[in-house]
Amino acid sequence: MNMISKLLKNRLALSTVVTTLIILVISVLLASVVTYFAINVVSTRVQEESLHLTKQHIWHNPMASPGDADYTVASLMIINTGGRDIVIDKLAVRGQEAPWNDAADTGKFVLYKITTDPISADFPFQTTFSATPTGSENTVTYDGQPYTFNVAQNDLVLPSGYTMLIYIVNPDSITINDIGLTVSITLYTAQAMYYREANVQAYTPEAGST
Repeated sequence: MNMISKLLKNRLALSTVVTTLIILVISVLLASVVTYFAINVVSTRVQEESLHLTKQHIWHNPMASPGDADYTVASLMIINTGGRDIVIDKLAVRGQEAPWNDAADTGKFVLYKITTDPISADFPFQTTFSATPTGSENTVTYDGQPYTFNVAQNDLVLPSGYTMLIYIVNPDSITINDIGLTVSITLYTAQAMYYREANVQAYTPEAGST
């Protein structure tokens, strides 16, 4: 009997050790799964979109007529500092969506240029923009370098690490009475909304932009 009891005790002791090992292994596996999930989440979020918006301006030309390409113009520079390419779904000025190209009916359209060059110069006001250019109407010079803008037709794609230069021609709801007031410029992507404000500046051919 004593021998049988000892054998049973030994078997029970072995079972306890195995059980403990199983519990430890399961705990390690669970911890590994949780750690992997956390790392995956963090890595994914690190590569979320990140846009830097700057050089926002809104000009109004009291000497121009509504619908002229130099009546009201807004500008914006967008730098994609995130780890993803992004799609710009919509641009709005004072909450009013700016159509990509409605020049034929309303004189409103959007111009854009994608570059990897660093742009240090501020955006100038342009009086020559055209939705159907035949020459250099849509060419703007920054830091001595000319950049030819394209007329947007649909949503704009900005690759990671690139910069997009934008002019919005004839944004809605901007008149002579808004000169000196602060107006919002909003950019929409599939993931977020980016908001900037700019004072409406007066432009006259004699004095230039102010």
